[in-house]
Amino acid sequence: MNERMTTVRTIAAARQALREAPRPIGLVPTMGALHEGHLALLHRARSECATVVMSLFVNPAQFAGDEDLATYPRDEAHDAELAGRAGVDLLFAPDGAEMYPQGFATTVVVAGLSEPLEGTARGPEHFHGVATVVAKLLNIVGPQVAYFGQKDAQQALVIRRLVADLDIPTAIEICPTVRDGDGLARSSRNAYLSDAERARALGLSRALRSAATAIAAGERDSDAVASAARRELERHEIEPEYLALVDPQTLEPVVHVDAPVLIAVAARVGRARLIDNLIAAPEGR
Repeated sequence: MNERMTTVRTIAAARQALREAPRPIGLVPTMGALHEGHLALLHRARSECATVVMSLFVNPAQFAGDEDLATYPRDEAHDAELAGRAGVDLLFAPDGAEMYPQGFATTVVVAGLSEPLEGTARGPEHFHGVATVVAKLLNIVGPQVAYFGQKDAQQALVIRRLVADLDIPTAIEICPTVRDGDGLARSSRNAYLSDAERARALGLSRALRSAATAIAAGERDSDAVASAARRELERHEIEPEYLALVDPQTLEPVVHVDAPVLIAVAARVGRARLIDNLIAAPEGR
């Protein structure tokens, strides 16, 4: 545990604290409600960086009006305790007025990659908000490396494009999705699930595995692969918002699976809106 972890709440204080900090600096952006997925990112950063920064900010700009901003899980004291145990040096925990002061008028838009899947399901403001806050965090912290999870595969692609297009000198590291033993991807929104809903939510990861199994067995038609996944979702009484087979780099729909493919799904289970994905490849590819 890093008992010397410092918590700052202003941009000026974060910059001052990091002015003489040992390099490389690693940043793990979070919205709090930490789980094993976040901790895996923090441990990776700790193993690779001299200074580890974690941001804790529930970003209102990436929530639509009908989403769960008001009820999103928040427990800063617990998050800070976990961050300290994981070896974080600096916890940056601003409020909304610090990040979006009166008169704030700039939005970062990453075209193309932000439009399908989550961009369609949640609306364009979602990734506009993500890109804007990540650009601000990278500018505030100035990390040499920033860490994100593969569970948010589309977000990772958007952020990589953002960094490339704006010549931001930060390497973006994407870490594997952390799952419970039964396959459920770790998510802060899992806290919304009752025991019965959690059992149903297993349908997402099992649907993805069914699709991957079909590909491994030689199926190349994307509709047939998707049908295998949908049957598993139906067994768990889940109606997906989307279930898609897309190119892992461009997110363009895939018709014939002759190369690695990203299989992505989103669905509501009770109050929780959950996403999951995996990359599957034909044998030998």
